[in-house]
Amino acid sequence: MLRTLLVLSLVAATCGVVSAQEKEKAALPNILWITSEDNGPELGCYGDDYADSPNIDSIAAMGMRYKRAWSNAPVCAPARTTIISGIYPPATGAEHMRSNTVLPGKLHMFPYYLHEAGYYCTNNSKEDYNVAKQGFVWDDSSRKAHWRGRKEGQPFFAVFNFTVSHESQLRKRPHTLIHDPAKAPVPAYHPDTPEVRHDWAQYYDKITEMDKQVGQVMKQLKEDGLEEDTIIFYYGDHGSGMPRSKRWPYDSGLHVPMIVHVPEKYKDLAPSDYEVGGESDRLVSFIDLAPTVLSLAGIEPKPWMQGDAFMGPYETKKPKFMYGFRGRMDERYDLVRSCTDGRYVYIRQFMPHKIYGQHIDYMFQTPTTQVWKKMFDEGKLNAAQSHFWETKPSEELYDLATDPDEVNNLASDPAYADQLEKMRFAIHQWQQDIRDIGFLPEAEIHSLPDGMTPYEFGHDPKLYHLARVQATAEMASQKSPDFLPNLVEGLSADDRAVRYWSALGILMQGEPAIPESRDALREALGDSSKSVRCIAAETLGRYGNEEDVKLALQQLGSLADPTENGIYVSMLALNSIDAMDERAKPLAETLGKLPDGKKEAPPRMGNYVNRLLGELTAELSK
Repeated sequence: MLRTLLVLSLVAATCGVVSAQEKEKAALPNILWITSEDNGPELGCYGDDYADSPNIDSIAAMGMRYKRAWSNAPVCAPARTTIISGIYPPATGAEHMRSNTVLPGKLHMFPYYLHEAGYYCTNNSKEDYNVAKQGFVWDDSSRKAHWRGRKEGQPFFAVFNFTVSHESQLRKRPHTLIHDPAKAPVPAYHPDTPEVRHDWAQYYDKITEMDKQVGQVMKQLKEDGLEEDTIIFYYGDHGSGMPRSKRWPYDSGLHVPMIVHVPEKYKDLAPSDYEVGGESDRLVSFIDLAPTVLSLAGIEPKPWMQGDAFMGPYETKKPKFMYGFRGRMDERYDLVRSCTDGRYVYIRQFMPHKIYGQHIDYMFQTPTTQVWKKMFDEGKLNAAQSHFWETKPSEELYDLATDPDEVNNLASDPAYADQLEKMRFAIHQWQQDIRDIGFLPEAEIHSLPDGMTPYEFGHDPKLYHLARVQATAEMASQKSPDFLPNLVEGLSADDRAVRYWSALGILMQGEPAIPESRDALREALGDSSKSVRCIAAETLGRYGNEEDVKLALQQLGSLADPTENGIYVSMLALNSIDAMDERAKPLAETLGKLPDGKKEAPPRMGNYVNRLLGELTAELSK
């Protein structure tokens, strides 16, 4: 009898513990993220009269809109990497499109921590991260993933991602327009043509389609009786899929809608400035989403996360700036950093010798891109419209209050010198704070010693001399002849990243720099870094004499082989060959025999080398 009583007491005690645990879980809010692809704040609730978005507008009516939200990256994969990791991709080597890097084992994607706290975590369904998944991330990541798969009473974190507004959808033809193209808003940087108006009108049609899908999820939430238990987020994953929005870290490429609804039950978790049906001036960006969702679950954000929680018990003070970045976009290289204080946008171009509108095959499938470039070639564009097809200044500064389309660069206006200096310093310091390894050639990011991850390398000051590399890149991109002696000297530095930026700096100065740098550039053709060799060869090939061109072609023809050099060196070399124009004609036969690089390419990068080879072979064979 005594034994029976002891057993019953133990069972009762155990049940009490389980009940307490279940009660604690029940106290946690459900968290629903509804996301859409390739759309900025072109919504009715953001004051756009041309838009038709009643379901999203209804979320805004019962929640709060953020007026100034940025995606940090103006293209899907690195933007999603920012969200899932809570780390800026320039700190992890993941800024480049489909860069496939790895995080240190101790750093988990944020759903890991929600799962530990008892959440059922689902993603429906796009991932597209630029870093490898390691360990737990989702209970279910599929087209069928839904909160309905959880255990009874279990809190959920659920993501529903809609792709109907993606760039690929706004250019599909035939398409019967619903929105009147005659009323479509055309930004100042686009030419006003029927093709452009059709694309913009179709974009708004796709937003309306997406809005209906949002309504379906909200209907399911209501059917399940979960409205009062669920904190809801809606946001777009970056700016519109139209050219000079997507892929460029202007406000046009980074500004996204961000709407949050907090039910009365969880009003203590709402942002400090929360107002039903209101709007917030707080700067929020994707880097803040991971710490914010952890905060809502009562989890202290991890110290290595680089954003700020804007809700929950760990809400922080308002940040002064938001930051954006651009690296390689598909098959074309670039390096851009930007920031905003909510009114001004500052853009730092580290490769100003490249035009904005480099030929990216995927982007050129959009009718707007095609007609825009054609009109530029025909000399039919004004200055604001032509800018996209020209080389870039090192710095740009725009006032969104007076110039929302960002076409009037104030960087050289003395009246804005103080603002320029403040934002220039903000970018410089931010790169220091996050340990920006985007200054490394991509091939070097993927060939670090002893299996070290890019994040670990970048955070080791003994291995990565950021201040020195950053100073060289800043000097190089100013294109001042006063720096030429320093750049020539930099070609013999012991740091390969310094040598790489020294070579780029000489390249940016063009033909006048060749006499003083020729010997050093020729010596750099034997550099231990293939990336340095590539840029030195491009410089000699574009601006040197007949013998320089011969040496450059020999070097670049060899480096272009993806089987021998890997896909990253191959892409860099092919871009350099493309920049040589007519001088590269002798390589036409060589390029025609090269493998397409698909076997060497990481996932979703299989066509990049092939695209470049196809374009170059066709052009050089004319």
